[in-house]
Amino acid sequence: MDQWLIILSAALAASIVAGIAGTGGGIILLPVLVASFGVRDAVPLYAVAQLIGNLSRVGFNWPLIRFPVVFWFALGAIPCSILGAWLFTRMPDTELFKFLGGFLIGSVIWRRWCSRSNTSFSVRWFAPIGAVFSLVSAIGGSAGPFLAPFYLSYGLVKGAFIGSEALVTAIMHIAKLASYQELGAISPAAWMNGVVVGSVMILGTYTGKNLLEKLSAQMFMNMIEAAIAGFGLWFLLK
Repeated sequence: MDQWLIILSAALAASIVAGIAGTGGGIILLPVLVASFGVRDAVPLYAVAQLIGNLSRVGFNWPLIRFPVVFWFALGAIPCSILGAWLFTRMPDTELFKFLGGFLIGSVIWRRWCSRSNTSFSVRWFAPIGAVFSLVSAIGGSAGPFLAPFYLSYGLVKGAFIGSEALVTAIMHIAKLASYQELGAISPAAWMNGVVVGSVMILGTYTGKNLLEKLSAQMFMNMIEAAIAGFGLWFLLK
């Protein structure tokens, strides 16, 4: 019972953070799930919970979603989610954390430079972006913090960022879960536990949505960049 209290508290906190920031919940929740269930069960369980949490964010932000971004991201994400799930069943642990940590910190600097130089990129770039990070997500469980700089640089903030990111991530999780199931990488217990954890995340999403509406766009941007840099340091130290 004590273990489940910790898990559900982490799920609630993670979904509130994701409801405000659009990402970052996995950094809170995934380590708790790994400690409780082991990495091989935690990653698929996390995908079930995150699918529910992301669908709730889609519902709360539906009118603001940028569907061209979703389309191009999904174009790259679906096949690479399947490939990543296959690699997940065969790959040992890697030294990916330091590389990703450096990428996170560098991405904040890159976004700052882009905002000063008015640099932008075509929506079609979300296809290779979706391909790369869905592969990372299927192997490592979460890639949300790594995607945030691209959404911000494209000009998505607050509800548009939250809703669009949630929908593309939900599509990515559906492809991953179908592949995990086909490859025998997810158990019935993981499905059931994921549904329990995901149900709690709906409440956190609603709470985060209400808090988001009280933030200015600039405060939102500052919070996201601080979170991204913090995740980068965490990965480098790990």
